[in-house]
Amino acid sequence: MKIINLVEDTKGSNCLNEHGLSFYIETKKHKLLVDSGATDMFLGNAKMLGVDLTQADTFVLSHGHYDHSGGLSAFAKINPDVKIYLKESAGDDYYHLSSQGGKYIGIDKKILKLPQIIKVQGDMKIDDELFLFSVPNKERYPAWSNRELKQKVGDTYIQDSFAHEQCLVITQGERHILMSGCAHNGILSILERYYQLFGAYPDAVISGFHMMKKSDYTEEEAAYIRQTAYELLKTKALFYTGHCTGRKAFDIMKEIMGDKLQDFYSGSQLTV
Repeated sequence: MKIINLVEDTKGSNCLNEHGLSFYIETKKHKLLVDSGATDMFLGNAKMLGVDLTQADTFVLSHGHYDHSGGLSAFAKINPDVKIYLKESAGDDYYHLSSQGGKYIGIDKKILKLPQIIKVQGDMKIDDELFLFSVPNKERYPAWSNRELKQKVGDTYIQDSFAHEQCLVITQGERHILMSGCAHNGILSILERYYQLFGAYPDAVISGFHMMKKSDYTEEEAAYIRQTAYELLKTKALFYTGHCTGRKAFDIMKEIMGDKLQDFYSGSQLTV
């Protein structure tokens, strides 16, 4: 199986970078994309990497934020037949509200008019290779990086429950790879739900952990990050992370997890 990061926050090789995320994956049966970054930058990176996106047959949107969906309209123009899987609530109104003001961070509404969209409710088995599942919000996520993320309902802003988030499981023989965009509902909650579904943990996990913070972590926040690392080690899976995890959080977890935690960057090819 081939997994290439088409765009990410960190510059790598000759590829451009932005605050966004997109992966290209080749399985035995599929050529698919998970997310499309914040702009169409991933298209140029794909060409530079020798990836022909016109041959992709499946697109999975991890959740309804602009930095994962911004290039989707451009992708649909070059590949109008690709099947696009997104949660039914991915097109709702999502905002980042802070003391500095508010910003719409949802998807471009034009995406919802694409004829090849398949709206997912709950879990969905696409075929024997691809399975989508959702995670009930148990508030086991990093509070400091999620509390400012809201959903607008009428004239009211409420805490985003991240019901628009979905995870992808790729099965290749005996190996199972779990992919998530930002793990807004918490990587531990996602793994708990995965275990309920499959009775075991995946062999590899590719996901942002949404732990990024511009200022220093409080003692409580650092303790949460360390505890998460210890819990991830218990699964014996190999973890790849980047994008919204944040370098400071990655370094804290790397000290605990060692080779079980790897990073990714624009243009990197993952060996899972």
